Amino acid sequence: MNPLVLLLGSFFVLIALRVNIGFSLILSSVLVMLVEDLPMTSVVNQMYAGIDSFTLLAVPFFMLLGRILNAGSITTRLLSVADATVGHVRGGLGHVNVFVSMIFASLSGSAAADTASVGSILIPAMKKAGYDPAFSVALTAASSTLGVIIPPSIILIVYGAFGNVSIGALFLGGVVPGLLVGLFMMGYTYVQALRYDYPANPFPGFCGMGKALVRGAAPLMIPVLVLGGIVGGAFTPTEGGIIAVLWALFLTLVVYRDIPLRMVPRLLSDAVVDFAIPMFTVASAGIFGWMIAYLGASEIVVSFILRITDNPFGIILLLIGFLLLVGMVLNPISATLIFLPIIQGLGDTAGINPVHMGVLSTVILSVGLITPPYGICLLIAARIGDVPLGRAMWAAAPICLLTISVAVLSIWFPGIVLGLPKLLVPQLF
Repeated sequence: MNPLVLLLGSFFVLIALRVNIGFSLILSSVLVMLVEDLPMTSVVNQMYAGIDSFTLLAVPFFMLLGRILNAGSITTRLLSVADATVGHVRGGLGHVNVFVSMIFASLSGSAAADTASVGSILIPAMKKAGYDPAFSVALTAASSTLGVIIPPSIILIVYGAFGNVSIGALFLGGVVPGLLVGLFMMGYTYVQALRYDYPANPFPGFCGMGKALVRGAAPLMIPVLVLGGIVGGAFTPTEGGIIAVLWALFLTLVVYRDIPLRMVPRLLSDAVVDFAIPMFTVASAGIFGWMIAYLGASEIVVSFILRITDNPFGIILLLIGFLLLVGMVLNPISATLIFLPIIQGLGDTAGINPVHMGVLSTVILSVGLITPPYGICLLIAARIGDVPLGRAMWAAAPICLLTISVAVLSIWFPGIVLGLPKLLVPQLF
């Protein structure tokens, strides 16, 4: 049997048997190494190489940031900002849902944390206000995926660290696509509000809007500090994560006094657990990715696709279709690490800029967070809203198409992704 077929086939069989993704990556790699008579010491060496990156240290700090935001009143303050800003538009709570997810995305970069924190407040509120429960669940899950696209995105950090692409440029490249996806979702919400007569919240007046913005001003400094510092070269993504955590702790412990100091060790331990699980997957993907490269998977896939079409647009459309399928069974971090050589190989063949390719693949993989069987955000939201997964999935389908449409638009109009990076960091192009 072809070693590459054996590698991928055994991996997906193990996934189908519901074996942990990390163990599936290791076992399938070891199986092929035994067949190819490769030294077993490579397993440890490549797993260590997979996590031997200073940049990856940014990830646990942004995870800790998400824990801090949810422990105090910051999430509630951000909800007040969103409600005062867009709540008075027809379909108010739906717009608030999307808008606060856009804000939350710029703070922690964790889609699952966004779903749990925002969903636990807004899904019951939307149901009480007469919104369709399935729509409420679908919109909450879909809007939370903005955390994967809008900086500081954990997926973009991983892509930049392993793909040797500027993380600052990736962050800037994710801003406009993330905002576009959010605006498309709000447009869809408005159409649904007109169709089903969903209400608008009372307009708080400019005075009320100003008060809400003042209450939320300090937390909103976090994305300004992080993105501005990284892009400006003042600090690395890891240092940016540390600064964000320190600022959030200062606000939560000293300014707002939401939590006692004794609760901080618990937040730290929870963040370590949150980080350990994906880090094991990252280490496991190190050996699997090495096997992918050793077996020449990137060259094989590129030559196969070129036999189908040599049109750059056609190549990227095929890649989008492939990533949509992959995203259904793998989380975005695993999918990015495993198929990074293939993504970059096809991007080079199609003449797509590496920053554009990183953002494009991230946007597409974000759809997998609301598509079963993986669909972790949809699962969390459906559980909160007590809605059958099938109903939630059908309600989420149109929103998935909106996200995909932004990715396709960025192929036709590369400036959607590259405009901001070329403007602010032209030296990287």
